[in-house]
Amino acid sequence: MAKRIITFGEIMLRLAPKGYYRISQADVFGATYGGGEANVAVSLANFGMDAGFVTKLPSHEVGQAAVNALRQFGVDTSSIVRGGSRVGIYFLEKGASQRPSKVIYDRAGSAIAQAKADEFDWDAIFDGADWFHFTGITPAISESLADICLAACQKAKEKGVTVSCDLNYRNKLWTKEKAGQVMGNLCQYVDVCISNEEDANDVFGIKSEGTEVTAGELNKEGYREVAEKLTARFGFQKVAITLRTSLSANDNKWAAMLYENGVGYFSREYLMHIVDRVGGGDSFGGGLIYACLNDFPPKEAIEFAVAASCLKHSIEGDFNQVSVEETLKLAKGDASGRVLR
Repeated sequence: MAKRIITFGEIMLRLAPKGYYRISQADVFGATYGGGEANVAVSLANFGMDAGFVTKLPSHEVGQAAVNALRQFGVDTSSIVRGGSRVGIYFLEKGASQRPSKVIYDRAGSAIAQAKADEFDWDAIFDGADWFHFTGITPAISESLADICLAACQKAKEKGVTVSCDLNYRNKLWTKEKAGQVMGNLCQYVDVCISNEEDANDVFGIKSEGTEVTAGELNKEGYREVAEKLTARFGFQKVAITLRTSLSANDNKWAAMLYENGVGYFSREYLMHIVDRVGGGDSFGGGLIYACLNDFPPKEAIEFAVAASCLKHSIEGDFNQVSVEETLKLAKGDASGRVLR
Protein backbone atom coordinates (compact mmCIF):
# COMPACT_ATOMS: atom_id res chain seq x y z
CA MET A 1 0.00 0.00 0.00
CA ALA A 2 1.38 3.39 -1.02
CA LYS A 3 2.47 5.71 1.76
CA ARG A 4 0.12 8.67 2.32
CA ILE A 5 1.36 12.26 2.24
CA ILE A 6 -0.66 15.36 3.16
CA THR A 7 0.44 18.79 1.97
CA PHE A 8 -1.13 22.10 3.03
CA GLY A 9 -0.95 25.53 1.42
CA GLU A 10 -2.29 27.80 -1.30
CA ILE A 11 -2.86 26.90 -4.93
CA MET A 12 -2.97 29.92 -7.23
CA LEU A 13 -3.97 30.78 -10.75
CA ARG A 14 -0.78 31.38 -12.72
CA LEU A 15 -1.01 33.88 -15.57
CA ALA A 16 2.01 34.06 -17.88
CA PRO A 17 2.67 35.72 -21.24
CA LYS A 18 3.62 33.37 -24.05
CA GLY A 19 7.29 32.57 -24.49
CA TYR A 20 9.62 35.27 -23.25
CA TYR A 21 7.25 38.23 -23.67
CA ARG A 22 7.33 40.77 -20.87
CA ILE A 23 4.12 41.42 -18.96
CA SER A 24 3.99 44.91 -20.45
CA GLN A 25 4.03 43.39 -23.96
CA ALA A 26 1.41 40.73 -23.36
CA ASP A 27 -2.06 40.70 -24.85
CA VAL A 28 -2.61 37.00 -24.06
CA PHE A 29 -1.86 35.16 -20.80
CA GLY A 30 -1.70 31.40 -20.46
CA ALA A 31 -3.64 30.14 -17.43
CA THR A 32 -2.39 27.25 -15.30
CA TYR A 33 -2.42 26.48 -11.57
CA GLY A 34 0.31 25.95 -9.01
CA GLY A 35 1.66 26.62 -5.54
CA GLY A 36 4.42 25.23 -3.36
CA GLU A 37 2.64 22.43 -1.52
CA ALA A 38 0.29 21.65 -4.40
CA ASN A 39 3.33 21.16 -6.63
CA VAL A 40 4.79 18.69 -4.12
CA ALA A 41 1.51 16.75 -4.02
CA VAL A 42 1.43 16.47 -7.82
CA SER A 43 5.05 15.28 -7.92
CA LEU A 44 4.28 12.56 -5.40
CA ALA A 45 1.07 11.50 -7.15
CA ASN A 46 3.03 11.16 -10.40
CA PHE A 47 5.47 8.93 -8.49
CA GLY A 48 2.57 6.64 -7.56
CA MET A 49 2.18 7.84 -3.98
CA ASP A 50 -1.10 8.54 -2.16
CA ALA A 51 -0.90 12.34 -2.03
CA GLY A 52 -3.56 14.65 -0.62
CA PHE A 53 -3.62 18.44 -0.79
CA VAL A 54 -5.42 20.61 1.76
CA THR A 55 -6.42 24.22 1.18
CA LYS A 56 -9.48 26.45 0.97
CA LEU A 57 -10.93 27.43 -2.40
CA PRO A 58 -14.09 29.23 -3.54
CA SER A 59 -17.02 27.16 -4.77
CA HIS A 60 -17.17 29.04 -8.08
CA GLU A 61 -15.75 27.92 -11.42
CA VAL A 62 -12.23 29.26 -10.93
CA GLY A 63 -11.95 27.47 -7.61
CA GLN A 64 -13.23 24.29 -9.22
CA ALA A 65 -10.72 24.63 -12.05
CA ALA A 66 -7.93 24.68 -9.46
CA VAL A 67 -9.35 21.51 -7.88
CA ASN A 68 -9.59 19.88 -11.31
CA ALA A 69 -5.95 20.74 -12.06
CA LEU A 70 -4.96 18.62 -9.06
CA ARG A 71 -7.43 15.81 -9.70
CA GLN A 72 -6.15 15.14 -13.20
CA PHE A 73 -2.88 13.93 -11.65
CA GLY A 74 -4.58 11.79 -9.03
CA VAL A 75 -4.13 14.12 -6.05
CA ASP A 76 -6.73 13.55 -3.31
CA THR A 77 -8.71 16.78 -2.97
CA SER A 78 -11.36 15.48 -0.57
CA SER A 79 -10.10 17.56 2.38
CA ILE A 80 -10.17 20.88 0.49
CA VAL A 81 -12.47 23.34 2.26
CA ARG A 82 -14.80 25.29 -0.04
CA GLY A 83 -15.69 28.92 0.61
CA GLY A 84 -14.44 32.47 0.23
CA SER A 85 -14.62 34.59 -2.89
CA ARG A 86 -11.30 34.54 -4.68
CA VAL A 87 -8.40 32.39 -5.85
CA GLY A 88 -4.97 33.93 -5.43
CA ILE A 89 -3.21 34.91 -8.65
CA TYR A 90 0.41 35.27 -9.62
CA PHE A 91 1.81 36.70 -12.82
CA LEU A 92 5.01 35.16 -14.17
CA GLU A 93 7.35 36.87 -16.59
CA LYS A 94 10.03 34.47 -17.81
CA GLY A 95 13.55 35.81 -17.77
CA ALA A 96 16.15 35.23 -20.46
CA SER A 97 19.92 35.61 -20.56
CA GLN A 98 20.81 38.30 -17.99
CA ARG A 99 17.19 39.42 -17.48
CA PRO A 100 15.76 37.58 -14.46
CA SER A 101 12.30 36.08 -14.22
CA LYS A 102 9.76 38.15 -12.32
CA VAL A 103 6.76 37.18 -10.20
CA ILE A 104 3.97 39.58 -9.27
CA TYR A 105 1.50 38.39 -6.63
CA ASP A 106 -2.19 39.25 -6.52
CA ARG A 107 -3.22 37.04 -3.63
CA ALA A 108 -4.46 39.38 -0.86
CA GLY A 109 -7.85 38.34 0.44
CA SER A 110 -7.76 34.89 -1.14
CA ALA A 111 -9.96 32.13 0.30
CA ILE A 112 -7.07 30.40 2.08
CA ALA A 113 -5.77 33.69 3.52
CA GLN A 114 -9.12 34.15 5.25
CA ALA A 115 -9.43 30.54 6.43
CA LYS A 116 -10.35 29.85 10.07
CA ALA A 117 -8.76 27.22 12.28
CA ASP A 118 -12.03 25.36 12.94
CA GLU A 119 -12.48 24.68 9.22
CA PHE A 120 -9.73 22.02 9.26
CA ASP A 121 -10.20 18.76 11.15
CA TRP A 122 -6.54 17.72 11.35
CA ASP A 123 -7.34 14.62 13.34
CA ALA A 124 -9.43 13.31 10.42
CA ILE A 125 -7.09 14.73 7.75
CA PHE A 126 -4.09 12.87 9.21
CA ASP A 127 -5.97 9.58 9.59
CA GLY A 128 -3.73 7.00 7.90
CA ALA A 129 -1.13 9.61 6.93
CA ASP A 130 2.61 8.93 7.03
CA TRP A 131 3.97 12.38 6.13
CA PHE A 132 2.94 16.04 6.35
CA HIS A 133 4.56 18.77 4.25
CA PHE A 134 4.22 22.54 4.29
CA THR A 135 6.40 25.49 3.29
CA GLY A 136 7.36 28.81 4.81
CA ILE A 137 5.09 30.49 2.27
CA THR A 138 1.87 29.31 3.92
CA PRO A 139 2.31 30.80 7.43
CA ALA A 140 3.50 34.02 5.76
CA ILE A 141 0.16 34.56 4.03
CA SER A 142 -1.80 35.54 7.16
CA GLU A 143 -1.71 35.39 10.95
CA SER A 144 -4.52 32.84 10.93
CA LEU A 145 -2.58 30.56 8.58
CA ALA A 146 0.45 30.68 10.85
CA ASP A 147 -1.81 29.48 13.68
CA ILE A 148 -3.38 26.79 11.45
CA CYS A 149 0.07 25.54 10.41
CA LEU A 150 1.03 25.28 14.08
CA ALA A 151 -2.13 23.31 14.89
CA ALA A 152 -1.44 20.99 11.95
CA CYS A 153 2.16 20.38 13.04
CA GLN A 154 1.11 19.68 16.62
CA LYS A 155 -1.55 17.19 15.51
CA ALA A 156 0.88 15.53 13.09
CA LYS A 157 3.41 14.96 15.88
CA GLU A 158 0.66 13.69 18.18
CA LYS A 159 -0.30 11.10 15.55
CA GLY A 160 3.29 10.08 14.74
CA VAL A 161 3.31 11.65 11.28
CA THR A 162 6.70 12.75 9.90
CA VAL A 163 6.77 16.52 9.22
CA SER A 164 8.81 18.26 6.51
CA CYS A 165 9.10 21.95 5.79
CA ASP A 166 10.67 23.89 2.95
CA LEU A 167 11.72 27.23 4.48
CA ASN A 168 10.94 29.06 1.20
CA TYR A 169 11.41 32.64 2.43
CA ARG A 170 9.45 35.21 0.38
CA ASN A 171 10.32 38.84 1.14
CA LYS A 172 7.15 40.03 -0.59
CA LEU A 173 5.08 38.27 2.07
CA TRP A 174 6.84 39.06 5.36
CA THR A 175 9.99 40.40 6.99
CA LYS A 176 13.01 38.33 7.95
CA GLU A 177 12.32 39.10 11.61
CA LYS A 178 8.72 37.88 11.44
CA ALA A 179 9.78 34.81 9.43
CA GLY A 180 12.41 33.92 12.01
CA GLN A 181 9.92 34.21 14.85
CA VAL A 182 7.11 32.20 13.26
CA MET A 183 9.27 29.59 11.54
CA GLY A 184 11.35 29.15 14.69
CA ASN A 185 8.17 28.17 16.51
CA LEU A 186 7.03 25.80 13.75
CA CYS A 187 10.39 24.16 13.17
CA GLN A 188 10.42 22.57 16.62
CA TYR A 189 7.86 20.12 15.15
CA VAL A 190 9.75 19.52 11.90
CA ASP A 191 11.72 16.32 11.19
CA VAL A 192 13.01 17.11 7.69
CA CYS A 193 14.05 20.66 6.81
CA ILE A 194 14.53 21.76 3.21
CA SER A 195 16.35 24.99 2.44
CA ASN A 196 18.34 26.67 -0.28
CA GLU A 197 21.55 28.64 -0.23
CA GLU A 198 19.75 31.79 0.98
CA ASP A 199 16.77 30.69 3.10
CA ALA A 200 18.67 29.56 6.18
CA ASN A 201 20.36 32.95 6.34
CA ASP A 202 17.21 34.97 5.60
CA VAL A 203 15.07 33.16 8.15
CA PHE A 204 17.51 32.12 10.88
CA GLY A 205 20.68 34.12 10.21
CA ILE A 206 22.66 30.94 9.52
CA LYS A 207 24.99 31.45 6.58
CA SER A 208 27.64 29.57 4.61
CA GLU A 209 30.81 31.65 4.62
CA GLY A 210 32.42 32.21 1.24
CA THR A 211 29.12 32.10 -0.64
CA GLU A 212 27.85 34.91 -2.87
CA VAL A 213 24.85 33.68 -4.82
CA THR A 214 24.53 36.75 -7.05
CA ALA A 215 28.13 36.26 -8.17
CA GLY A 216 27.56 32.57 -8.82
CA GLU A 217 29.81 31.46 -5.96
CA LEU A 218 28.81 28.59 -3.67
CA ASN A 219 30.99 27.21 -0.92
CA LYS A 220 29.50 23.72 -0.91
CA GLU A 221 31.47 22.48 2.07
CA GLY A 222 30.17 25.43 4.09
CA TYR A 223 26.67 24.00 3.85
CA ARG A 224 27.64 21.10 6.07
CA GLU A 225 28.12 23.69 8.79
CA VAL A 226 24.79 25.36 7.97
CA ALA A 227 23.00 22.00 8.23
CA GLU A 228 24.84 21.19 11.44
CA LYS A 229 23.76 24.48 13.01
CA LEU A 230 20.14 24.00 11.90
CA THR A 231 20.13 20.49 13.33
CA ALA A 232 21.66 21.64 16.59
CA ARG A 233 19.04 24.36 16.99
CA PHE A 234 15.91 22.39 16.06
CA GLY A 235 16.81 18.71 16.31
CA PHE A 236 16.02 17.93 12.66
CA GLN A 237 16.49 14.32 11.56
CA LYS A 238 17.55 15.46 8.10
CA VAL A 239 18.45 18.77 6.45
CA ALA A 240 18.46 19.09 2.66
CA ILE A 241 19.98 22.16 1.02
CA THR A 242 19.66 22.86 -2.69
CA LEU A 243 22.67 24.51 -4.32
CA ARG A 244 21.93 26.64 -7.37
CA THR A 245 24.68 28.44 -9.29
CA SER A 246 22.94 30.93 -11.56
CA LEU A 247 24.99 31.58 -14.69
CA SER A 248 22.07 33.36 -16.35
CA ALA A 249 18.27 33.19 -16.35
CA ASN A 250 18.51 30.31 -18.84
CA ASP A 251 21.52 28.37 -17.57
CA ASN A 252 22.03 27.19 -14.00
CA LYS A 253 24.15 24.61 -12.25
CA TRP A 254 22.11 22.49 -9.86
CA ALA A 255 23.06 20.21 -6.99
CA ALA A 256 22.11 19.54 -3.38
CA MET A 257 23.28 18.17 -0.05
CA LEU A 258 21.51 15.91 2.43
CA TYR A 259 22.77 16.10 6.01
CA GLU A 260 21.92 13.15 8.21
CA ASN A 261 23.53 11.73 11.36
CA GLY A 262 26.41 14.18 11.16
CA VAL A 263 27.30 13.38 7.54
CA GLY A 264 26.75 15.56 4.46
CA TYR A 265 25.94 13.70 1.24
CA PHE A 266 26.42 15.74 -1.96
CA SER A 267 24.72 14.98 -5.26
CA ARG A 268 26.30 15.28 -8.66
CA GLU A 269 25.99 18.72 -10.27
CA TYR A 270 23.88 19.28 -13.38
CA LEU A 271 24.24 22.04 -15.94
CA MET A 272 20.65 22.89 -16.84
CA HIS A 273 19.23 24.87 -19.74
CA ILE A 274 15.98 26.08 -18.22
CA VAL A 275 12.53 25.93 -19.78
CA ASP A 276 10.65 26.91 -16.58
CA ARG A 277 12.24 27.13 -13.14
CA VAL A 278 9.11 27.85 -11.11
CA GLY A 279 8.40 24.78 -8.98
CA GLY A 280 12.00 23.60 -9.16
CA GLY A 281 12.39 23.56 -5.39
CA ASP A 282 9.01 21.91 -4.92
CA SER A 283 9.95 19.09 -7.28
CA PHE A 284 13.11 18.61 -5.21
CA GLY A 285 10.96 18.33 -2.09
CA GLY A 286 8.65 15.83 -3.76
CA GLY A 287 11.61 13.73 -4.86
CA LEU A 288 13.16 13.80 -1.40
CA ILE A 289 9.91 12.80 0.31
CA TYR A 290 9.46 9.92 -2.14
CA ALA A 291 13.01 8.72 -1.56
CA CYS A 292 12.69 8.92 2.23
CA LEU A 293 9.36 7.08 2.31
CA ASN A 294 10.84 4.36 0.10
CA ASP A 295 13.90 3.95 2.34
CA PHE A 296 16.53 5.12 -0.13
CA PRO A 297 20.03 5.37 1.43
CA PRO A 298 21.05 9.03 1.92
CA LYS A 299 23.28 9.29 -1.19
CA GLU A 300 20.63 7.69 -3.41
CA ALA A 301 17.92 9.87 -1.84
CA ILE A 302 19.70 13.13 -2.62
CA GLU A 303 20.55 11.96 -6.15
CA PHE A 304 16.88 11.11 -6.79
CA ALA A 305 15.63 14.45 -5.43
CA VAL A 306 18.11 16.46 -7.50
CA ALA A 307 17.38 14.46 -10.65
CA ALA A 308 13.62 15.00 -10.20
CA SER A 309 14.17 18.73 -9.84
CA CYS A 310 16.58 18.89 -12.76
CA LEU A 311 13.93 17.32 -15.00
CA LYS A 312 11.28 19.77 -13.73
CA HIS A 313 13.35 22.69 -15.03
CA SER A 314 12.65 21.33 -18.52
CA ILE A 315 8.84 21.31 -18.09
CA GLU A 316 6.42 24.19 -18.58
CA GLY A 317 4.16 25.04 -15.65
CA ASP A 318 4.47 24.59 -11.89
CA PHE A 319 3.88 20.84 -11.86
CA ASN A 320 6.64 18.27 -12.29
CA GLN A 321 5.23 15.72 -14.72
CA VAL A 322 7.88 13.00 -14.61
CA SER A 323 7.87 9.36 -13.56
CA VAL A 324 9.99 7.41 -11.11
CA GLU A 325 11.61 5.60 -14.05
CA GLU A 326 12.62 8.82 -15.79
CA THR A 327 14.02 10.21 -12.56
CA LEU A 328 15.99 7.06 -11.73
CA LYS A 329 17.47 6.99 -15.22
CA LEU A 330 18.87 10.50 -14.79
CA ALA A 331 19.90 9.88 -11.18
CA LYS A 332 21.95 6.89 -12.33
CA GLY A 333 23.88 9.00 -14.82
CA ASP A 334 22.03 9.02 -18.16
CA ALA A 335 21.87 12.75 -18.90
CA SER A 336 22.24 12.39 -22.67
CA GLY A 337 18.72 13.54 -23.56
CA ARG A 338 18.74 11.11 -26.50
CA VAL A 339 15.41 10.30 -28.15
CA LEU A 340 13.68 7.25 -26.60
CA ARG A 341 12.28 4.97 -29.26
